[in-house]
Amino acid sequence: MRRASLRLRLFALILIPLVFMAVLLGAWRFNAAQKTAEELFDRSLLAAALAISRDVAVSDGDLLSPATSDLISDISGGDVFYHVTGPGGIYITGYAYPPSTPANSESSPYAPQFFRSVYRDEGVQVVRITERITQDELSGDATITAWQRLADRAVFARQLALRAATLIGALLVTLALVVWFGVSLGLRPLIDLQDAIDIRSPDDLSRIKRAVPDETRGIVRTLNRLFAQVESSMTAHKVFISDAAHQLRNPAAAVQSMAEAVRDAPSEETRRARLSDLVTAAKASGRIADQLLSLDRLQQNAGDLPDETHDLVETLREICAELGPTILLQGIEFEFNAPDTALPVRADKLFLAEAIKNLVDNALKHGGDALTEISVHLRAEGGDAVVTVRDDGKGLAPEQSEVAFRRFSQVEPSNGSGLGLAIAQSVSEKHGGSLSIDRVNAGASLTIRLPLAQAADRS
Repeated sequence: MRRASLRLRLFALILIPLVFMAVLLGAWRFNAAQKTAEELFDRSLLAAALAISRDVAVSDGDLLSPATSDLISDISGGDVFYHVTGPGGIYITGYAYPPSTPANSESSPYAPQFFRSVYRDEGVQVVRITERITQDELSGDATITAWQRLADRAVFARQLALRAATLIGALLVTLALVVWFGVSLGLRPLIDLQDAIDIRSPDDLSRIKRAVPDETRGIVRTLNRLFAQVESSMTAHKVFISDAAHQLRNPAAAVQSMAEAVRDAPSEETRRARLSDLVTAAKASGRIADQLLSLDRLQQNAGDLPDETHDLVETLREICAELGPTILLQGIEFEFNAPDTALPVRADKLFLAEAIKNLVDNALKHGGDALTEISVHLRAEGGDAVVTVRDDGKGLAPEQSEVAFRRFSQVEPSNGSGLGLAIAQSVSEKHGGSLSIDRVNAGASLTIRLPLAQAADRS
C-alpha cells in the first residue's frame, strides 16, 4: 500500500482542523447573521411604526407623506405594511385588515409588542404600539400595527451569511496556499538531503556532514550509524576473505605438493607412505575450509536467536561419543561427566557441536607431548549451563585470552588454523553466553556458559 507523501500529510494535518473550525465558524456566523437581521429589522419596524404614528398625527389621519413612505422603505429593507386605529378602535388609515394578534399578548397596553403572524398566506413579523393622543381637547388611545414579510428578512440574512462565507472561503484558500508553499519550503532541507545521498557513489559510506534541521538530525544520525555498521561489516568481510585466502593457500599448496610426490614416488612403498601424508593434508585442508564456513555462517547469522530447545546433557553425550574413539586411539584418556537431570538450552545444535569439538581439538593440537587426559564436564550453575573442557597438557593462562581468541592467531605455532577458539567464542556469544579461560595449576581449562532455557524465557 502506497503511503501519502509527507507534504500531503502535513498539509492535511494542518488544513483539516482549520476547515473544521471554518465550518463551525460559518455555522455560528450564519446564526449570528440571522439574529442580527432579526434585531435590525425589529428596530427598523419599530422606527417605521413610530414614524407612521407621528405622520398620521400631523396629517390628522391622512395618508403618509411621500417623504415618510420613502424613509420607511429605505430603513426597513423591504415593504412595510401598516394599520392605524383611533380611540374606540375606529379605523383611520393603512391596510384594512391587520394580522391577528396572538392570545398571549403583552399585559402592558403601551409597551411595543413584537410577534409573528400570517398575512395573506405569508409569514410576517408584526409590531404593535398603543399611544395616548390628544386632539381638539379630546384624548384617546391610537394603535399602530406595522408588519413586514419574513421572506424579506430571510433574503437579508442570507446575504449577510453569504458575505461571511465568501470571506471565510477566501481566507481558507489563501491559508491553504500559504500552508502548501510553507510546507514545501519547510521540507526543502529533506529534499536537499535526499539529493545529496542520491548522488553518492555506492562505495561512499562516509558520514553525512550536511547541516539539517533539528527534526531530521535523528534520521541523519541513524543513517550515519548504519553507514558505519555497513562499512565495518564490509571491511570485516574483506579482511575475512583475505585471511581465508591466506590460510587456504598453504594447505592447498601442501595437498598439491603431496599429490605430485605420490605421482613421482619411486616405489610402491614410498607411494603408500606419501599417499597417507596426502590424505592427512587433505583432511587438514578440509578442516580449515569447514571452520571458515562455520565462522562465516556465524557472522551472517549473528543476530538470530535459535528457537529450538534441547537437552544439553544428551547433546554433549552424543558429541563426546563421536569424539571419544578418535581421542582414545591416540592413547589419551577421555572422560565425560554430566548431571542426571536434563539441562534444556535454546541453541543451534550444529554450532554448539562445532564449538565443543573445537575446544577438544584445541587440547589435542596444543596439549603437547605432556597431554595424557582430556575431560568434558557439564553442570548447572545459577541460571546457566556450564561446559568445561580440561586437559593436562602445556597449559593456557587467562592472560592469553586476547591472542587465543583472535582469528587466525595462535599462542604458539602449531598445525592448527587459529580458528577453533574464535569459533567457540562466537558460538557462545551468539547464544547469549560466554567463553573464558580458567586459571588452573596445570594444563588448560576452557569454560562455555549458556543460559538455561527457563532462565532465558523469564528474562
